[in-house]
Amino acid sequence: MRTNLLQVILCGAILAACPALADPPEPAAKTALTAAQLTAELSRSLTAHYRLDGDLQLELVRPWVAPVDSAASWQIAIEDFPAIASSTMVLHCRIAADGAPAGRAAVLVRASLWRDVWFARQPIAARTVFSPDLLEARRTDAFQEHDGLPASAGDAESIIARDVPADRMLTWHDLARRPLIRKGDVVEVTASEGLLSITMKALALQNGTRGDLVTVRNLESHKDLTALVVDEGHVEVRF
Repeated sequence: MRTNLLQVILCGAILAACPALADPPEPAAKTALTAAQLTAELSRSLTAHYRLDGDLQLELVRPWVAPVDSAASWQIAIEDFPAIASSTMVLHCRIAADGAPAGRAAVLVRASLWRDVWFARQPIAARTVFSPDLLEARRTDAFQEHDGLPASAGDAESIIARDVPADRMLTWHDLARRPLIRKGDVVEVTASEGLLSITMKALALQNGTRGDLVTVRNLESHKDLTALVVDEGHVEVRF
């Protein structure tokens, strides 16, 4: 009798210390698949598949008719992605309710891809070194402005390739890499073979940006060499 009483007291103490053992959690409520849930999941899938840069927003062109099932969680898989992401797409989807098949649907969506794009604050002359101070980021729909230059593009090794008037959106055609060496410059050449390395002067016969292969002429031997541009006024030759 004393043993049974001790067991009851012990069990009561365990239940008091661990309420979860006494009161299991309520199961998640089952609901119908809403249009908002559907478009959110489709947006995530499209963004991952196309590696989209920006905020993809979808709008259903036709009223959404939900499956008759209800579920605690819904899974939507796009079966056949369009060749490219665009402002209007038909998406063929497979739908599952709590992991069980719940049907298929062809969904017509209107899409917009919002991201920050560079606009000129003031007139910018060609060959000006790129600087965010000259620009203003504005949110635009990339599906409507296909060539807009993202605000993530451009650095100190970029230049504005052509004249840009004030308040105009920049495009990829407006940006170019800044030459680190120019034709006619006398540049420093580091030539190496194994552990041996020497430095010489050479005449650049071409313009070049970082990573370009250019032709330079040794000022002493007058021999032409192919060199890799590594920095401003500096190239490397490997034998």
